[in-house]
Amino acid sequence: MKCPHCEKDIPGSPCPQCDATNPDDAKYCMECGSFLGRDEEDVTEDDNGLNFEDRVLCPDGNCTGIIENGRCTECGRTPEEAKKGDKD
Repeated sequence: MKCPHCEKDIPGSPCPQCDATNPDDAKYCMECGSFLGRDEEDVTEDDNGLNFEDRVLCPDGNCTGIIENGRCTECGRTPEEAKKGDKD
């Protein structure tokens, strides 16, 4: 895997769910969000009670948010709006 900015090689390995290459120290897949099991603890919730196993990623391929209460936490769109690429 190469850095998109400097083209330097970054050690990586494939995700067991989608086969996308991720940095070796990543805890979650950058493509599908699956837990990569590279942590010594089996962390399923953060300090805010967010459950990592049941989260739904924003369907907009450029957004890093998750769907909570019907809207994305980053872009604010509904999943339907995000799929179409509509902006509010």
